[in-house]
Amino acid sequence: MAGRPTASVPILRLGDVLVTGLLNELDDKAAAAFTDELTDRISAESIRGVLIDISRLEIIDSFVARMLMELTTMARLLGARVIVAGMRPPVAITLVELGVELAGVETALDAERGMSALGWRHSPQPPEGARRDATR
Repeated sequence: MAGRPTASVPILRLGDVLVTGLLNELDDKAAAAFTDELTDRISAESIRGVLIDISRLEIIDSFVARMLMELTTMARLLGARVIVAGMRPPVAITLVELGVELAGVETALDAERGMSALGWRHSPQPPEGARRDATR
């Protein structure tokens, strides 16, 4: 990874899952850096799942759609499952109108459902000051 530009898109690690999101359209250079960093981290960190939240993405074009498909294919080849979460109705409509199928891309309605599909479960935190072990 040394010597290459880092992605302008934050990528967080939660256990063996990477969580990231697209806030706006990426240009070719930023998309390449994002793809490189994500695939490098999948391989180097033994990642089994990736959640890409696109809920803040207001428009999508064929370039971004192709990048998501290629990224999903690369991640699968490296042993990771990718879920794209939070697609807005206008984005889905645009993809259909453009005739773009996100072949092989798993989707979830929102990030919480995407994380659940990757094996994460929401567990409520005990109230502050509550004893963790009631048997003591």
